[in-house]
Amino acid sequence: MNVIRMTATSGPDGVLHLSVPVGSAGEFEVAVVVSPKPIANGTAVPAPKTSEELGWPPGFFENVIGSIDDPAFKRYPQGEFEKRESLDAE
Repeated sequence: MNVIRMTATSGPDGVLHLSVPVGSAGEFEVAVVVSPKPIANGTAVPAPKTSEELGWPPGFFENVIGSIDDPAFKRYPQGEFEKRESLDAE
């Protein structure tokens, strides 16, 4: 799946108009997700970086999560939490 990421600003009427070329007419079914973010002090708040922008290979997490299918693989007991002094001032 190819992902097209873009940033756009709504017009003076408050409506966002998108024109995104995706291919020939009727060639693709397109799902669109709009995530409005308010503009603070006249500048848009930057979007969080994608895993690819952070240096991970495309599809890394989708392929790794849940990939251990060995029935002998198990998580061993982690022990007990250490006892700490209370932070309440008495």
